[in-house]
Amino acid sequence: MKKETVTPILGQVLKKIAPLIGAKVLIEPRWQVVGQITFKNGKRCYFRGSCIDLNPLGASEIAKDKDYANMFMKKMGYRTVSGSRTFFARSFASKIGLRNRDVNGAYHYAKGLGFPVIVKPNSGSQGTNVAMVHNKRQFYNAMKSVFGRDRVALVQQVVRGKDYRVVVLDKRVISAYQRIPLNVTGDGESSIRELLDVKQIKFVRDYRDTRISFSDSRMIEKLKHQGLTLESVLEKGRLIYLLDNANLSNGGDSVDVTDKIHRDFRRVCVALTRDMGLRLCGVDLMIEGDISNKPNQYWILEINSAPGLDHYAKSGAAQERIVEDLYLEVLKGMER
Repeated sequence: MKKETVTPILGQVLKKIAPLIGAKVLIEPRWQVVGQITFKNGKRCYFRGSCIDLNPLGASEIAKDKDYANMFMKKMGYRTVSGSRTFFARSFASKIGLRNRDVNGAYHYAKGLGFPVIVKPNSGSQGTNVAMVHNKRQFYNAMKSVFGRDRVALVQQVVRGKDYRVVVLDKRVISAYQRIPLNVTGDGESSIRELLDVKQIKFVRDYRDTRISFSDSRMIEKLKHQGLTLESVLEKGRLIYLLDNANLSNGGDSVDVTDKIHRDFRRVCVALTRDMGLRLCGVDLMIEGDISNKPNQYWILEINSAPGLDHYAKSGAAQERIVEDLYLEVLKGMER
């Protein structure tokens, strides 16, 4: 079975805009997640999910591995999150002779860093299984979730600020937006569950494929940490966040800042993309302050060699047009 859990918006966008530069797009009809692009000069390129035939294979593979990418970025002097270390599922740790780097070793390391800490899979995207944990119980539960899909987990210090995604193509920033975690604002009458129901209806109306999971342990723990449950009624005007990661695929919101990004942040993201051997790259930043100001304290959270803009495109009609313009630039880059 070839079905993949990827929304086929990329193929739809490429098929819509390709004629603008005389290109044609052929999409596999059943699952609609892979396709071929034929340019007017006869050159052919391919895509699968959000992965476009643009970046070199080696650089793309490094970017998919958060620990390897972090090592190279750190060696080149980029501001990465300090205190990041890998740990392994128990059977894998034993197999590679690193029994002290299993989940128990990870817990001792987390205690040394000091709670809260971030636990995340070493591979993957869209914020899946990324959690901020505050105690031993949460830590072991989070690690269990990570090891359910990845044999390597990262334990990191928590850094705080505003979360941004900057997309670079061929030495220039083509998109930048702030990512805001899933949130609701109280009306003094509705429960948090009811407010989320309203938000889910809006996602459907806006053609976002985000599905809020009321059983997500990260959400339950986040509420518990704030002394709340899904049945709690928030006073009017009170805003709360229900997740610690701000990925749009997890229900986060976006604010476009492409025209506001400070030139020094542009330089950092363009240089990082080049130094990591990529042409197209999504750079995730955590910034104390604002991306429109000269850099002071900030961290590079991770990079993405296939920065799909699906969820951003589905956040509104204006964003959809922006994404179409961005992918037109990507097509031109592929043709060159």
